Amino acid sequence: MNESDWDFATLAIRAGHERTNEGEHSEAIFPTSSFVFGSAAEAAARFGGQEPGNIYARFTNPTVRYFQERLAALEGGESCVATSSGMSAILAVMLGLLKAGDHVVCSRAVFGTTTLLLQNIIGKFGVAFSFVDLTNMAAWEAALQPHTRLLFVETPANPLTEIVDIRALADLAHRNSSLLVVDNCFCTPALQRPLALGADIVVHSATKYLDGQGRALGGAVVGDKERVGKDVYGVLRNGGVTMSPFNAWIFLKGLETLDLRMKAHCDNAMQLAQWLAAHPAVEQVYYPGLASHPQHALAQQQQSGFGGLVSFVLKGGKEAAWKVIDYTQMLSITANLGDTKTTITHPATTTHGRLTPEQKAQSGIADGLVRVSVGLESIRDIQRDLARGLDNL
Repeated sequence: MNESDWDFATLAIRAGHERTNEGEHSEAIFPTSSFVFGSAAEAAARFGGQEPGNIYARFTNPTVRYFQERLAALEGGESCVATSSGMSAILAVMLGLLKAGDHVVCSRAVFGTTTLLLQNIIGKFGVAFSFVDLTNMAAWEAALQPHTRLLFVETPANPLTEIVDIRALADLAHRNSSLLVVDNCFCTPALQRPLALGADIVVHSATKYLDGQGRALGGAVVGDKERVGKDVYGVLRNGGVTMSPFNAWIFLKGLETLDLRMKAHCDNAMQLAQWLAAHPAVEQVYYPGLASHPQHALAQQQQSGFGGLVSFVLKGGKEAAWKVIDYTQMLSITANLGDTKTTITHPATTTHGRLTPEQKAQSGIADGLVRVSVGLESIRDIQRDLARGLDNL
C-alpha cells in the first residue's frame, strides 16, 4: 500500500519514517552537529546541491526530516520546514517572502506576540502592515493594496475562537496576486486543512497540540516546494532558527496520537462550554461548537471538530477572573495550551498583556475574559475545579 492511500490516523503514525540499517521500530534520534562525507567530491556535490544528503544539522537532520515529511503529509503540503518555535516559524515566513515596500494585511485576532513581531521587528525593514477584524470580509478587501504580498490569519483565533472563511479569504488574496498564510495551531490538520481550502502556507506552533504534552518548543511551515522548500528554507539554512533533533523526535511521538487526542479535546471542550454557558456567573462563552457562536455554521463547514479552546467572560471583570483562576487546585495556571493537562490563563494580563488598551479593546480582550485549554482529564473534575471559584463569585 502506498503512503498516498493511507488515512489520516495512519499517516500520523507511519509517514516520513525511514529505518536505518539497525532496523529500529521507533524513529531514531540523530544528535549530531555534522555529517561525514565519503570524499571531497561528495562533500562538494552536497554543498553545491548536485547531490541530496545530510550536510550540517542546522538545516539537514534525519530526525527533523522525518517530522517535516510527516507533518507535510498530514497538511497535504509539498514541503515542510521545521523551526525552533512557533514564533520563529512566522518569522521565517515573513523574512523568506517579504521585502522592503511590501504590505501585509493581518487579522487583529492573533496571538499578541505575533502583532508585536510584525509591528516592532518586521516593520523596521520597510514592510507596511494593516490590521483588520478577522470576520469582516469587506475590511479585508478594503485593506488590500497593489503591493500587498501576504494576508495573515489565525483561525480559530486566540482567545475568542473567531473563525474566518478560509476559502473566501484565499480567493480574495489570489485575485489581488497575494498569498494567504494560515496559522493552524488551534485546529491542527486533524480538524482543519487550510491548504485544501485554498491557503498557500500553513504555520504551526508545534509546542501546542502537535506535541500535546507541553514538553518542547518547536514550529513548522508547510506549503509548496518553491516558497517553503526554497524561500523559507533559505531563512532556516542561513538564519539558523532550527528545530533540534530531540525536539523533532518528541513531536513525532506527539503526532502519533494527534487524531485520538484532538477528538478527546473536542469532546471535553464541548461539555465544558455547555456547562459554563449555563452558569449564572458567566456572561458569555466563546466556543465554535455552541450554536450561539457567531461562526458556528462556518466551523461545521470547514472543520471536522471544534477544538479544545474555551474562553468565557465573567460578570465581575478582572477581579472575578483572577478569583476563578486562583481558586483552582488542579488546573495549571499557565499561558501554554494544547496540553493533555487543562491550563487556564487571563489573556488581558498574560498572552495579550503587552498590547495597548486600544488594541485589547479592538481584539475583544476583556478584563473578565478567562481562557481554558481543555485537557484530557475527567470532564467532571475539570468542572468541579472551576466551580470552586465560579460558585463563590
